[in-house]
Formats: sequence, structure tokens, C-alpha cells
Amino acid sequence: MNHPRTDQSTTESRDPTSHPEHIRQTEQAEQVRAQVALSALPETRQLMLRILKREGSAGADRLAGEIGITLSGARQHLSALEQDGLIVHRLERTGPGRPRHWYELSSTGDALFPRHYGALTTELLSYIQDEDPDMVTRIFARRGRRRLEGALRRMQGQNFAGRVRILAQVLDEDGYLADFRQDPDGSFVITEHNCAVLTVAMRYQHACSSELEFLVQALPDAEVTRIAHRLNGAHVCAYRITQQEPVST
Repeated sequence: MNHPRTDQSTTESRDPTSHPEHIRQTEQAEQVRAQVALSALPETRQLMLRILKREGSAGADRLAGEIGITLSGARQHLSALEQDGLIVHRLERTGPGRPRHWYELSSTGDALFPRHYGALTTELLSYIQDEDPDMVTRIFARRGRRRLEGALRRMQGQNFAGRVRILAQVLDEDGYLADFRQDPDGSFVITEHNCAVLTVAMRYQHACSSELEFLVQALPDAEVTRIAHRLNGAHVCAYRITQQEPVST
């Protein structure tokens, strides 16, 4: 007679490294080390990494102009970051002359930014799904209600642009490295340069759909469209937000 749950429990009790608490502590320690490593870098290199995180890739001239240093100085910092394994470059030839260098974060450099303990979250959700698949849906729905209620309280009394700004702040505070802009046509774009729940989203589509639903419910007088998605190959997630004219009666 098979007893798979009993066998699994016995195995886990014999191997302390598979215990959820051990996994949580290990991942937390790794995140702390990553943050310490980032803060230990010279300020200019920190800024370069943040720009590359936001934009996906950039040339030395773009980085130099953004930070306010010389092109030769930017190249020296980029060379040091590449030697440290935090960035990589690719060559792009767009015409005659020397090919242009484009820089982007390596997997090591990308790991310096917050992940919000996605591995542990994914593991715990898998346990919940094994016990009750519908509960995962209910958990994401409950999280969505909590976030929405908090955002709506902060948005009270704000005009449309102010509400978009606050939503971008909420997402930024949640670890998404979010910002927003207004385009010439009057629409807004909220961009998430970091996915705080990427590990979870790769397995549970609820994580992505709940982000879109959060924006839709927070802005009932707007049309919200996802225009970039990391799971579809983009380096960011982005949403276009267009205010809708009130329906006349």
C-alpha cells in the first residue's frame, strides 16, 4: 500500500535543506547579499545598472549623457562592470564604420534587484494547489482586493493624472521599479521595469492577470491595455491608460 504523503514528509524531515523555513532563510540571505553588493558599488556604476534595468540596453553615449559624465569615463565604468560579470555587451552594425556596443545586465547583474522571495512563494503555492486548486485563485483574488482598497484610499480627491501617478507609486513600492509618462495623445503609460513576482508569474498566470485587473478596477473610467509583457519576451511590462469620456444620458 502506497503512502506518498507520508513518504514525502519523511524525506523532508530527513533533509533539512528542503524545509520551507530553510528555503526562506536561504533566499532572504541571498537577497540581502545582493543588496549589499549593489550598494557597495561606486554610485556611478549603481546608476548605470539602474538605467540598464529600466531600459533593457543602452550605449555608452546614452549612459554618459544620462549620468552626466564623459564618454571615456562611462566606458571605463562599463569595462569594470563587465569584468565583474554584472553586464554584457553585444555588437550592432547599422552602417559603415565600427559596430556599436550595446550594454545590458547579465543574469548576475539582474539578480541584484529585488525578487521578493519568489521561489518560496511558488513552492508554498504549489502545496496549496495540491490540496485545493481553487484556493490559489481565491488567494490571488484576496490579495487583489487588499491592494485595490489601499490604492483607492490613496487616490481619493485626485484628478485622473494624479490617480495614475499614485498607481505607479503603489507598484513601485511593491518592488516593480515602476514609473509613468504621459504621451502627446494624452494617454498615460505605466512601465514596470522589474517584476517583483516573476518566478510566481512564470508558473501561475493569476499573477499577471491580477496586475492588469488591479489597474482596470482602480481606474474604472479608463481603458487599460497591456502593451509589453515580460513573459512574451519584452524586458518590461507596460500598460497604456486612456481616460474615457463619460457616457451622456
